[in-house]
Amino acid sequence: MTVEQFRTAIRMAPFRPFSVRLADGGTVAVRHPEMVALHPTGRTTVVIQPNGGWHVIDLLLVTALEYGEPEGATDEGGDPPGKLAG
Repeated sequence: MTVEQFRTAIRMAPFRPFSVRLADGGTVAVRHPEMVALHPTGRTTVVIQPNGGWHVIDLLLVTALEYGEPEGATDEGGDPPGKLAG
């Protein structure tokens, strides 16, 4: 996954919720663009979840972005705060 592909997804207007598919098969829901922080180098991103948890994701380990209402993606009731993804 390139940083430009990820930036395009979070800057889309109107925003479309999506899931980040990881190399290990896991997914992380991105439900709102204000819940994402992209590191200036573009290598990593942090996705905040509705339950207060967060995921640090290495964009080199992202295999796909899946658009539509995220199903089965980790968020509410998922991993504890601070879970490192990727």
